[in-house]
Amino acid sequence: MWVLFRSARIYHEQARWYLRLLLLMPDHVHALIAVPADGSLSKLLRDYKRITARTSGVKWQRNFFDHRLRQDESLTEKYDYILQNPVRAGLVAHEDKWPYVLTIVDLERDQGRGD
Repeated sequence: MWVLFRSARIYHEQARWYLRLLLLMPDHVHALIAVPADGSLSKLLRDYKRITARTSGVKWQRNFFDHRLRQDESLTEKYDYILQNPVRAGLVAHEDKWPYVLTIVDLERDQGRGD
């Protein structure tokens, strides 16, 4: 499971995508990312799924569901919605108790330490 986070960090560090949030649920993953203008979301996710499947044994479903934020949608609103998933699922009482989350704050803090 931690390979999913490590791979996400590498993709972010290499500017293959710009990660805001990655949250693992027992049977699915939520990610809030931006893709470079010359990037392909489908290819990025295909490669991410391929490498994480090989290194961790994760069995991914074939496709994925994406939602592009529109001008009238709030990034903060979507971010908060994703963080509430473990709470809505009854897995934790408060979002801060869910350990399987990687945020932009984590990435920036780790980058400052040279990790």
